[in-house]
Amino acid sequence: MNRKKINLVLKGYPRLSETFIAQEILELERVGFEIEIISLRRPYDKGTHPIHDEISAKLSYLPEYLHEEPWRVFKAWLKARNMTGYRAAFQKFKADLKRDWTRNRIRRFGQGLVLAAEFSHSANLFYAHFLHTPASATRYASIISGVPFSVSAHAKDIWTSPDWELAEKLADCQWCVTCTKGGMEKLASLAPDSDRVKLVYHGLDLSRFPPPKGKRPVDEKRDGSDADKPIRLITVGRAVAKKGIDNLLNALAKLPNDLHWQWTHIGGGELHDDLVQQAKELGIIENCNFLGSKSQQEVIAEYKTSDIFILPCKIDETGDRDGLPNVIVEAESQQLPVITTPISGIPELIRDDGNGVFVQPDDLDELCAAIASLTQDPERRKRLGLEGEKNVREDFDHLSTIGQLVELLDNSLSRSRTS
Repeated sequence: MNRKKINLVLKGYPRLSETFIAQEILELERVGFEIEIISLRRPYDKGTHPIHDEISAKLSYLPEYLHEEPWRVFKAWLKARNMTGYRAAFQKFKADLKRDWTRNRIRRFGQGLVLAAEFSHSANLFYAHFLHTPASATRYASIISGVPFSVSAHAKDIWTSPDWELAEKLADCQWCVTCTKGGMEKLASLAPDSDRVKLVYHGLDLSRFPPPKGKRPVDEKRDGSDADKPIRLITVGRAVAKKGIDNLLNALAKLPNDLHWQWTHIGGGELHDDLVQQAKELGIIENCNFLGSKSQQEVIAEYKTSDIFILPCKIDETGDRDGLPNVIVEAESQQLPVITTPISGIPELIRDDGNGVFVQPDDLDELCAAIASLTQDPERRKRLGLEGEKNVREDFDHLSTIGQLVELLDNSLSRSRTS
């Protein structure tokens, strides 16, 4: 067995919306880790990014629904019940089930059985991305098999999971990394030892986002006054409530009639059709381009022809919110001025009127005014865009952040080998 072998557990792979995970996997491979990706779900995206083709990790899938592979689950149970930690894991599962009486909870234990029975012998560490469902299955497998686990937490998994579940997972894992200060503080308050929770930004693979060359859109000094040269607005992000795209459409509909604009949205998601219908009802559909999911190369091409990036994030009805959206980092790498909200980890990147513009969540008038003001001021756009790119290239290069994760993984693997 390769002593730097990690079983990395994900909810779904590959996913177009999770390039930060693919980027991390590739960099870990480059520094010598052997990784097997184990996914709870098969992909639903139609395409992949070029980075997925560069990853050499073996890819395996757990049963997404237990009834679809009953014999596999039964064989896993026969093997797992003879492992030293099975009884302890089953007791924890029963305690969890009492507080979360759902089929999903049963599915996670079944997936944990398969994970322990089929994969625990092949690696020295389980490493789960996301503290909700992937960490649930991984925790059960870790207890059953005795193979330690660690976890990376992000956004929804932190803010919509019950505190009791977060606390118990943090008590059982070796360490947890997360990508925002707010998330770190929340998790540290629940962990038995606050040092168990670490702040590690994702960063950006800047080799894939080189500095813009040649003439930029801002050099054309578009200000929305010419119908033949409308200001080009762009939003990249899944069509889900926490992105605030519904608010953005309402704000766009309030822009003055003599201000000419075109807006492009890139991203799939459950609200895509609702947003298209909303744009029709608002009478602005002719100004809107809904492109759906696109590859990273296609996204970069759209950044290069746009004037302003807008992502008015909010906290949705479930309490879910973004962490620090990588798309904002991407946009800034291409000298795009950003209009966004001071939600979660975004103020760790954006400084109001320094390298972006803040508006309050759900304030349509403020959002409309910010769009109009920035549209009509090309010089301000240029200043914000240049400062944003400088900030990203100095502080959010993924090569400067991946080292923290490598050190944590190395330490865990060293402890595993000596135990």
